[in-house]
Amino acid sequence: MTFRRGVALFLIISIAVVVAILSFSADRHTMKILMNARKEGIVLALMMVGAIWFCDATRFRLFSRAAGERLPLRLAFVLTWINYFGCAITPMQGGGGPFQMYVLYRHGVSLGKGVAITLVRTLVTLFLLGLTLPVTLLVEPQILRGQGFIQGMFIWILVFVVGAWILITLSLVRPRLIKRWCGVLTFWLNRAGVVHRRSILRVVRRIHREIDEYNNNIRVFCTTGKWYFLGAILVSCLYLFCIFSVLPCLIWSLGQPVHFVECVLVQAMFMFILYFVPTPGASGVAEGGAMVLYKLLVPWNLAGVVAIGWRFFTEYTGIVMGAFVAMRYIGWDLASRLMDQEKAEEKAEEKVGCPGGDDGKG
Repeated sequence: MTFRRGVALFLIISIAVVVAILSFSADRHTMKILMNARKEGIVLALMMVGAIWFCDATRFRLFSRAAGERLPLRLAFVLTWINYFGCAITPMQGGGGPFQMYVLYRHGVSLGKGVAITLVRTLVTLFLLGLTLPVTLLVEPQILRGQGFIQGMFIWILVFVVGAWILITLSLVRPRLIKRWCGVLTFWLNRAGVVHRRSILRVVRRIHREIDEYNNNIRVFCTTGKWYFLGAILVSCLYLFCIFSVLPCLIWSLGQPVHFVECVLVQAMFMFILYFVPTPGASGVAEGGAMVLYKLLVPWNLAGVVAIGWRFFTEYTGIVMGAFVAMRYIGWDLASRLMDQEKAEEKAEEKVGCPGGDDGKG
């Protein structure tokens, strides 16, 4: 997906879904409730947004310090905002990493460390979100009863988390086994026509290199940088708490009863799913899915408004800041090249492996 197409798709899908949500869920009572909303709740939500950005920037500095790099707070804010923008314009929110790595590289951080810092930051967030599963069963088991959509999400997340942690454990204890499995998977994909025959060795070598880099940096995080790493995990918990607090602030501002634990658990499960939605920045699914889920917390005629408000405070504000930062630090043309860089490298490597062209003739 190109840079311009990602931006266009995000805007088109988000605007279309917002209009559809308001048309479908709002009624004549909705506007009356909005006019009488508590301004204090909106102010609290804005304060939470500032706290979210500060916590994200702080944990980025701590993860970087664990890897042996010192980042100024101003640069950490830039990395935080540019991540919002990169995630918004790419499927499965995968574009924030390349933008962050480019900014880090410009400030003297090696590419290998940049990959490790951004990867570990994401893995820690997913791990903390995954911990909400057993908490949900212990604290609010009734939230799953009679809710087919939530039950489906719960089962999907549970399977994913268990499988992911088995793979992570094996990658640290038995990296050679993971390399062997990845090699077998690559050959299977070749037989299925997904990976070209000329690309097999390149793909296997790249997988082995990434696994070795991942193991080396995890050792650094857990040895010389362990205290900074633990501090980053604690700040990540505070970061998620601030995110989860935005929704209760919005509900309270509308004069509705707030069930904080239910708000946290519903958001945690939903945010985990959004990491793997194929639309740019999870647009469409985030707004529509939030409306479906938040009807458990507020009346139906407010569910759409709350979903849009939650999305605005937790994502849209950061995306706007990220857009300004991206244009200043990267620029439109370079952002396009960064998104296409991996694809270009793969094509170049294929040409090296086959100098005569696609047909293999010299």
